Amino acid sequence: MKTFLKIIGGLVLLFVMYGVVAMLTFSNEYHYEKSMVINAPKEKVWQHISSMKAFNQWNPWMDLDKNMQVTYTGTSGEAGDKYCWDSKNDDAGAGCQEIKENVANERQRTEMIFKRPFEGQALSDIVLTSEGNATKVTWSMDTKQETWMKIMRPMMDYQMGKSYDEGFKKLKALAEK
Repeated sequence: MKTFLKIIGGLVLLFVMYGVVAMLTFSNEYHYEKSMVINAPKEKVWQHISSMKAFNQWNPWMDLDKNMQVTYTGTSGEAGDKYCWDSKNDDAGAGCQEIKENVANERQRTEMIFKRPFEGQALSDIVLTSEGNATKVTWSMDTKQETWMKIMRPMMDYQMGKSYDEGFKKLKALAEK
């Protein structure tokens, strides 16, 4: 029994030490980025990125709640094109995403405002680069993290990677049709 308690105590101590180190050493700025090459020209890939409605056809977070309420405002494909979501499911939460900059067949910048389950703000960029007859799509997100959230960074990286992979898989299927 003493050995078991020592092991548990050691694990708790390691977790506390990790938390302190994470809060002191990780930056407040969080950046996540992933790329994929899609076998389609930039113009065809752009069709699936250029507006919020097009983005939501492959947006992995739309799958978190099939009953999510979504409203669109603004002119499709232009700065100000915006959708807001509201879900009773805390995995999906509530918030809005709005196009801030669209450069046709090149890049899109959006701002996300999260209302639930946590309040926050993030910028997301999708950049298209030609690679022969294919297109490299680079998707990134930047946000500021509260000190206590830094502890969650490895789990956040894991979840972001999983979500981006799901989104890229759907985008690839749409663009390569």
